[in-house]
Amino acid sequence: MNSLQVSKIIPIFPWGHEKILIAGPCAIESQETLETVASLLQVCQWKFLRGGAFKPRTSPYSFQGLGEEGLKILNQVSHAYGLYSVSEVLAPEDVALVAEYVDILQVGSRNAQNFSLLKKVGECQKPVLLKRGMMMRLEEFLLAAEYIAEKGNSNIILCERGIRTFETATRNTLDLSAIPYLKEHTSLPVIVDPSHATGKASYVPPLAKAALSCGADGLMIEVHPHPQEALSDGEQSLTLDQFKSLAKDLDCANQY
Repeated sequence: MNSLQVSKIIPIFPWGHEKILIAGPCAIESQETLETVASLLQVCQWKFLRGGAFKPRTSPYSFQGLGEEGLKILNQVSHAYGLYSVSEVLAPEDVALVAEYVDILQVGSRNAQNFSLLKKVGECQKPVLLKRGMMMRLEEFLLAAEYIAEKGNSNIILCERGIRTFETATRNTLDLSAIPYLKEHTSLPVIVDPSHATGKASYVPPLAKAALSCGADGLMIEVHPHPQEALSDGEQSLTLDQFKSLAKDLDCANQY
């Protein structure tokens, strides 16, 4: 493992070394919804707006996203509110399209070992947020990041989002031990997504705090103005008030 590029490279991001605090709806549904969330992020001083335009769903009958129209909305809203944009890319042939509109390309859990996609985003000079595969060992996770680095892109963010275990009380099992392991074996930033890890909004705040206590360099949180009406992952999305409360708690903890 010590011979890997990801054990040595130090990424240079446009935002410097500040914490990577990302939030937004699972899927981009409308400009109004995204602007509501973006306005809240601006107030809470979170600088990264997420939203899915292309949604890989377990069921083919679930909402699949707005596609390029969603990317246009995300691009417009993020620029209007001075935020960095994050959105998922699903296929190698879509990398150029997504990169045209967003600041950070996300490679999701289902694609964490899609080596053609990893190589393609590696050729793109936009930062890449790589999520851990749901059944991926940490060594495999770093090797996936290596595919990106090997193609010349060192601006990689690693995201722990829970792994699939025998436990069914939560959607996945959040592996907080991944944080110190990854930080010991690489200089890449490590963030945590407690929303996808648990699948339940009430579990998100305590695990977000735990992640930062374990040394995480940031968080990815799902928030929606009306989670009960969300077209994707409403159960794990915080309301605006819940998010505001969490952001305040985290800010107080950082000041302390």
